[in-house]
Amino acid sequence: MTLTEELLSDLTRLVTVPSIGAQEEHQADVRRSADQLAGMLTDVGCPDVKVVEGPYAPAVIGRYPAPAGAPTICFYSHHDVQPAGERADWNDEPWEVTQHGDRLFGRGCADDKGGLVVHLATLRAFRGRPPVGVTVFFEGEEEVGSPHILDFIEAHKEELRADAYVILDSGNWQVGEPAFTTTLRGVCDAIIEVRTLDHALHSGEFGGVAPDALTTLCRLLATLHDEDGNVAIEGLAQSVHFDVDYTPEAIRHEAGLLDGVRELGTGPIADRLWAKPSATVIGIDTVSIKQSSNTLLPSATARVSVRVPPRMKASEALDALVAHCQSHAPWGAHVEVTRGSAGNPGEVPTDGPLVQTGIAAYEQAFGRRPVLIGQGGAIPLVGELHEAYPDAEFLVTGIADPDSRMHSPNESVSLSDLEKTVHAQVAFLTSLASA
Repeated sequence: MTLTEELLSDLTRLVTVPSIGAQEEHQADVRRSADQLAGMLTDVGCPDVKVVEGPYAPAVIGRYPAPAGAPTICFYSHHDVQPAGERADWNDEPWEVTQHGDRLFGRGCADDKGGLVVHLATLRAFRGRPPVGVTVFFEGEEEVGSPHILDFIEAHKEELRADAYVILDSGNWQVGEPAFTTTLRGVCDAIIEVRTLDHALHSGEFGGVAPDALTTLCRLLATLHDEDGNVAIEGLAQSVHFDVDYTPEAIRHEAGLLDGVRELGTGPIADRLWAKPSATVIGIDTVSIKQSSNTLLPSATARVSVRVPPRMKASEALDALVAHCQSHAPWGAHVEVTRGSAGNPGEVPTDGPLVQTGIAAYEQAFGRRPVLIGQGGAIPLVGELHEAYPDAEFLVTGIADPDSRMHSPNESVSLSDLEKTVHAQVAFLTSLASA
């Protein structure tokens, strides 16, 4: 088969399995996905393959021993995916791969099963005998925040040890223009409960005097930002800057802002996306519109997620969020904050010799030098691997692009970028062997 046919065949097999880590009813599918990947690794000549599970979701580790004097490279991607959501929001079946021109559509095509097939195709190119040592780590719980990644690394520390880690779970600058990620924002969250009454009240009898909890909660949540949309939580500050020309036109197109809707925040867009904090209300528990009545509610609850700027501990950001909510309680409302998860931001140096070899390999494959960017999202694995292997180098890149719509309906990836990334990884391993 040609490389194109290999990529399409592998991706079709993988996308068909709805490996949704966040949903209990799909845990068997996550295991089935891991088993399938283990078989595919064996088929490309990996001599040591196993599915690993414990307190963590099923992951796959594969190992090709390093020839004498050669380095070992670890290829990472994850095989769990987000739910598909409503079928009506998709133009095609979410659990199938559909091709339209250069783009492949389906849940996981960009995040991150496209990364899996790139790694498989790279190994297949060497017919089971890569010129350097290769370890493959396919995680099964990235989309739920990698809650057991520390335990996983500790349990398999020697198996995962490598000189460099290729984390194929970020994104490219544009189709045909690769990027290497140099910083990652962290993430933390909390559940905020507001209570104002000891029981519900008739809004006609008491409205205008007794504060209902939902209105009070809305006022509290509004204090998370200033009038320009900058995060107003004291203690969250920017510490790095990016010299990247990210235009307002580009972000409006990529984000799909409606006509007349203003961007949040002030300052360069790249800094707002990658170096400044963000705060988002990601859920509210209250009465549905269908079940609503003219009633003052005694309590209301929201979940708030904060993206943590580089060079700040996520625990400190969570402390700041808790303090803000407690000190901004409207009208004396009782506010209780339950702390959630906290994943630290990270920085990824690019001046090491292995990373520089990788940059040259990508430039050779794409015909363009990679853009050095930040990443607004979190990849908890990067920080934990750096902590465990402080002498290792990291190449954080990806196969997604601004039109990929990761986590959204109609997720897609560029087939030509998949092919170029395979060529880049093959060139990278080949260059390391001859260095």
